[in-house]
Amino acid sequence: MKVILDAKQIEAALSDLADRIARQISENVDIAVIGIRSRGEILANRLSEKLSNKLGKTVPCGTLDITLYRDDLNNPQSDTQPTVRSTVISFDINEKIIILVDDVLHTGRSTRAAMDALVDFGRPKAIRLAVLVDRGRREFPIQADYIGCKVDIGPGQTVEVNLVDTDDKDQVIIK
Repeated sequence: MKVILDAKQIEAALSDLADRIARQISENVDIAVIGIRSRGEILANRLSEKLSNKLGKTVPCGTLDITLYRDDLNNPQSDTQPTVRSTVISFDINEKIIILVDDVLHTGRSTRAAMDALVDFGRPKAIRLAVLVDRGRREFPIQADYIGCKVDIGPGQTVEVNLVDTDDKDQVIIK
């Protein structure tokens, strides 16, 4: 196990993401942040708060459950039933730039599922992807617009994001 980001580094990465997003968003453009359950929603809340402070206006934040949009939902080799949780988007996404937030970008499958789910809620002006960790090795042609940390790890290794809200501490580790 190797810690690649500690609590201070996660905080710095989120601040950097907010800075980069704020620099690219003009004043008259509506943006919103939507996090992919479950750790993406925690990161989205933190990012939304930072963006609201930087932009001087409230940046709405929502949560997206992608369970029913996953391409492995009906996998015959799986013996578990998926747990569907709520999607909470209490604002109109039409004509907004949506900052889609996830903890780790790996294959691109979760992002693809999230984009499919989002368009069921409306037609955003654009969707931009922000991730805390990009671990590479894509299966789909999906790239993050904003990356907190990029790591190149082997196929047998995993990236685990722990956040104080659910795991009692903020850290990113490679196992």
